[in-house]
Amino acid sequence: MKKSAASEQTDSVEKTPASKRTASGKKAAAGRKAAATKKAAAGEKSPAGAKTAATKKTAPKKTAAEKTATKKPAVKKTAVKKTAVKKTAPLKRQAPAKKPAVAPKKAAAAVKGVAPAKTVAAEPPGGESRTALVRRARRIDRELAEVYPYAHPELDFENPFQLVVATVLSAQTTDLRVNQTTPALFAKYPTPEDLAAAVPEEVEEILRPTGFFRAKTRSVIGLSKALAEDFGGEVPGRLEDLVKLPGVGRKTAFVVLGNAFGRPGITVDTHFQRLVRRWRWTAETDPDKIEAAVGALFPKSDWTDLSHHVIWHGRRICHARKPACGACPIAPLCPAYGEGETDPEKAKKLLKYEKGGFPGQRLKPPQAYLDAGGKPAPPLGAG
Repeated sequence: MKKSAASEQTDSVEKTPASKRTASGKKAAAGRKAAATKKAAAGEKSPAGAKTAATKKTAPKKTAAEKTATKKPAVKKTAVKKTAVKKTAPLKRQAPAKKPAVAPKKAAAAVKGVAPAKTVAAEPPGGESRTALVRRARRIDRELAEVYPYAHPELDFENPFQLVVATVLSAQTTDLRVNQTTPALFAKYPTPEDLAAAVPEEVEEILRPTGFFRAKTRSVIGLSKALAEDFGGEVPGRLEDLVKLPGVGRKTAFVVLGNAFGRPGITVDTHFQRLVRRWRWTAETDPDKIEAAVGALFPKSDWTDLSHHVIWHGRRICHARKPACGACPIAPLCPAYGEGETDPEKAKKLLKYEKGGFPGQRLKPPQAYLDAGGKPAPPLGAG
């Protein structure tokens, strides 16, 4: 019986720890399951969190991309604006090309009523053919012949000697100034022999108003000596002889040949050069080449009168700096129409000499000029 008690006590002692162990095991198992569940839950939550984090991290990248995208169109727009500006600039430069419009017929009529012309383009306007150029050039000359039927050399002279001397003196000055100076010169030295024997200082004093009077004195005395010694005191009527005289070039020679001997020639002075380039008859700048190019457009018989027509138009209407386009009778034929004043009333105020109601350049002009309403020039010192 004692053993039984002891064994019971032993069993009870042994059972108690066992139950405790079992309980603690269950608790440990439950803790492990709970931990596993938490880990599993944590594992399931972590992908979502990762996605959220990834989303948050990706979102700034998208925003940056969007910002970059928004900036790029702005750059493109700016580029487009710059391109637009570049395209607009040439349009402004090309704007003057619209000016050469056909002048109204009223402007031409106005000029004809007044009676009782760096660097111009080389090619004819609008792809003009050679034949069309010839026709246009000759029509311009015909029109000018109607406007200036009294055209003549604007130097006063009575013989070939006076004409060659006056033409030499006209360099770098006006015909008016020469015409006001030569009466005193020819009154004192009427022949080549007289001028050849003149005292240079006395001649210089007479020629002082013409400018470059020392050089001009040497020229006129030199050519007078050549005429007296080589040509018997007579002015030769051949180009090759004239150009050998001191101070005489092709331009002077053609003035003498055309107006003193009746032999056709083209006088390429500053007005002639300017106008034939403005009208696009030629793009040449050398006088000899201009002479050849323009001469090929006209019959030789027209050369002398053509020179007068062009020079007269350049002095009266087609000025160098401000041509009177609105009062020009050949405006419809001119490719440079619009370079000057196109308003008819304002253009009329730019006209010179008889076209503007002013005296001409000759003190003794031809009767035809006076009959057309022209006025003689005043003598030197008269105003």
